[in-house]
Amino acid sequence: MSKRDYYEILGVSKDASKEEIRKAFRKLARKYHPDVNKSKEAPEKFKEITKAYEVLSDPQKRSQYDQFGEADPNQQQGGFGGFSGQGFGSDFGGFGDIFDQIFNGGGSRRRNPNAPRQGADLQYEMTITFEDAAFGKTTDIRVPKEETCSTCHGTGARPGTKPETCSHCHGTGQLNTEQNTPFGRIVNRRVCPYCKGTGKIIKNPCRTCNGQGKVKVNKKIEVKIPAGIDDGQQIRLSGQGEAGVNGGPAGDLYIVFNVRPHKVFKRDGDNIYLEVPLSFAQVALGDEIEVPTLYGNVRLRIPAGTQTGTKFRLKGKGIKNVRGYGQGDEHVQVRVVTPKHLNEEEKTLFRKLEGVKNGSMNSENNESLFDKMKKKVFKAD
Repeated sequence: MSKRDYYEILGVSKDASKEEIRKAFRKLARKYHPDVNKSKEAPEKFKEITKAYEVLSDPQKRSQYDQFGEADPNQQQGGFGGFSGQGFGSDFGGFGDIFDQIFNGGGSRRRNPNAPRQGADLQYEMTITFEDAAFGKTTDIRVPKEETCSTCHGTGARPGTKPETCSHCHGTGQLNTEQNTPFGRIVNRRVCPYCKGTGKIIKNPCRTCNGQGKVKVNKKIEVKIPAGIDDGQQIRLSGQGEAGVNGGPAGDLYIVFNVRPHKVFKRDGDNIYLEVPLSFAQVALGDEIEVPTLYGNVRLRIPAGTQTGTKFRLKGKGIKNVRGYGQGDEHVQVRVVTPKHLNEEEKTLFRKLEGVKNGSMNSENNESLFDKMKKKVFKAD
């Protein structure tokens, strides 16, 4: 037996609580029990951790160990180097608590294999346009899924016959094997290999589903896309998932939406945003322009002297809230476009404009120059 420190063996500190020691032992016992771990070192390692736990879980033995170490002459010896097996009974509620978790998936309560169980949920990713997300739409999708076989109605048996109770596990779906160990008798529960845990034997399988009770289909499902749905949001279609087991209800289908970006608009919540390029003449002199919205074009007045970055709000031109809490707005932001290439005549006009700005011309010429510049320099406008 290794002479390593018991605290080190269990991986706990010297001031660890009784609960911390118990949890550390349970974790290591699951890992190194010989029935689970088939390595050559596992039996010796299991003896080591059980001895450490037997000492550290007992307050009196732990106190003596802390003072005298493993060589304390008053420490009772038995079993594996001092482990008598009694520590499990008081602290674990019997062997069943830990070994049921190791061999039976956690917990000693048996699940009835023939009890109705709900089918699995499904998830479907659906890509939609920006407009469909804003206004909603009804469409059809095809979802690969399992449904209850219509020939045998889910029993898996050929019509006119029915499944029989497994004679090996008597319908429990599990077989118990007993093993005598130095700690006592351990009962291991395993899935019955004859009925594969179902508790039933089908001698005459259904020819449609080959005894599975389910068939794979590519089902057509109608989906109502709610107006205002946003990218990454989902809806649940109750009962459209996988078929239930033993008459249980079907699972649900979750539709996750991926919304394609728009060429012009950007969305933030229920509001949409639009950037409008304008010429220098338009923002300097003012203008009335057409602005696109999701509901058609609208007229927007640009006041004279508008600066680049100015925002205008079109109330109610955004997206309806998916839960019915009002409607967003459209925000229009102005971006002044500076001309990159000017010919000599256009440069002359700008120089004259600068002169007007500095007061070298009267107000009448000022106005006419603006008109000329608007027509000449910004012909596209």
